[in-house]
Amino acid sequence: MTRFVRIALVGDFDPVVTAHRAIPEALRLSAQRLGVEVTAEWVHTTTIGATANELAGHVAVWCVPASPYASTDGALAAIRYARETRRPFLGTCGGFQHAILEYARNVLGHVAAEHAETSPDAAMPVIAPLTCSLVEKRGGVRLSDGSRLRTIYGTAEADEEYHCNYGLNPAYERLLADPEGLRVAARDAAGEVRAVELAGHPFFIATLFQPERSSLQGRDHPLINAFLSAACGRAS
Repeated sequence: MTRFVRIALVGDFDPVVTAHRAIPEALRLSAQRLGVEVTAEWVHTTTIGATANELAGHVAVWCVPASPYASTDGALAAIRYARETRRPFLGTCGGFQHAILEYARNVLGHVAAEHAETSPDAAMPVIAPLTCSLVEKRGGVRLSDGSRLRTIYGTAEADEEYHCNYGLNPAYERLLADPEGLRVAARDAAGEVRAVELAGHPFFIATLFQPERSSLQGRDHPLINAFLSAACGRAS
């Protein structure tokens, strides 16, 4: 396994955003845990073209919180690039929302799929306002039996932090019905989808919660450790 990795942080950096401050520290803690060196570079969504070749020099992609992004197309192109080139991918909060949107459009062919935050009158709002806001909330999640996420955590349940108002519209949960495609990896106590993973991909996981926030308490996180480990494997 290589000891040096370069990761793209896809999003529009804002020092006011808690997750944006937490992510570099989260990667530092995971790198320390694994004994590797990581270079994390912020990639503004407006700089990403349709083919996302701008990411070719990075071995892994993290689509970070704080949407709407300056360029939805740029964020979706980055996610598609990671999916199709089989680069390790992690999406948190807005990254979770857009990973589902990208899959609905480009794999399932639902070109009308939209995010209600940017298209409130959309005919197919795959991503919609949450019934209850999760801004600065903490809650339990149940990790799906047989999921990679459950293996990573080594437990059936976890407690995680959120900062979001949008999630998967329950009316479109059927898009995640194929066990060989993008599938549910975790739910909250009410049964709402809180994480997804892509079957057959080396590492493609997206969570509505923000595991990076654990770094603000000085703790590394098993999901970020696993993401960085997958990035090291890719670099090798």
